[in-house]
Amino acid sequence: MQSGLKDCPEGTRPGWQGWRVAALFCFGLVAVLPTHGQAAYPDRALRMIVPWPAGQATDLGGRVIAQELSRELGQPVVVENKAGAGGTIGTDMVAKATPDGYTILMASSGPVSVSPLMQSLNYNPEKDLEPVAMVGLSPYTLVTAPDFPAKNLTEFLALVKASPGKYTFASSGTGATAHLIAESFNGTAGIKAVHIPYKGSPPALTDVAGGQVAYSVETAASTMPLIRSGKLRAYGVSLKKGSTVTPGLEPFATNPALKDFDLGAWIGVMVPVGTPKPVVDRLSTAINKIMKKPEVQQAFGTIAIEVDYRDAPEFRQYLQSISREFASVIKANNIRAD
Repeated sequence: MQSGLKDCPEGTRPGWQGWRVAALFCFGLVAVLPTHGQAAYPDRALRMIVPWPAGQATDLGGRVIAQELSRELGQPVVVENKAGAGGTIGTDMVAKATPDGYTILMASSGPVSVSPLMQSLNYNPEKDLEPVAMVGLSPYTLVTAPDFPAKNLTEFLALVKASPGKYTFASSGTGATAHLIAESFNGTAGIKAVHIPYKGSPPALTDVAGGQVAYSVETAASTMPLIRSGKLRAYGVSLKKGSTVTPGLEPFATNPALKDFDLGAWIGVMVPVGTPKPVVDRLSTAINKIMKKPEVQQAFGTIAIEVDYRDAPEFRQYLQSISREFASVIKANNIRAD
């Protein structure tokens, strides 16, 4: 017994009356420490797979996380862009990687929360990917041309609701996150409008600004420059708590017809299922520390992503909730992938 108790931290060595409890504590403490000759995680460089092209919001956010994570872990975190098929190629790569904590995914809503509901894939996010930490949400704004005949959200809803099927709305593509959020907005508000899909948000917003399409619910990253320049009129933002990246815009949820509306495009870090829990906890704790840094929050603000850290259990719960929401929207609107 003495050979085990000598490793106890100072102040925990017991008198004879408490030796049983203390022995269990101390042996348990020793058991979680690395065995002799075994390196602590991490002992080499990590790969962060970004399943999108360089310069896209998930990529930019991932590079901020990777740089700070390198400092926290004491090892390089190398960003690799594996774009294609709406983010599913890079996501599949991580889903099939060795679950040792050295390959991590800069995950996002499209390939994790939306695509699996729209098509058959080579991976199942719930079975193949382990949530580590959510880091942010991309808010969406409701926009029209500047001369649209509604001055605020209440007037907009009344006008469009009064004429079912008359008005059109643009999205960056059928089944895109923007499309699903717009359909959720329409359904919650009781609006019936005609969907006009585009190949990306720039052409969609160009036609909204020109009045060819009535409105769009798109990312703040794509709409805010046009709102600031006066080319688009904004009526609100999709996050219930509002957003620092959309100053002056009230949440949709402030309107009684959209009470509790709270949707955005999330980004976060995931690893292959089977990654040891201590590794997941190590990464999550490090990311929590990172997301509290003012310089990181400022960097996220420049790419129009609202900081929203959630640890692994909270992230998992959020993913389940958002999957149910999007599945309901897809079913209600009979949405099919292009």
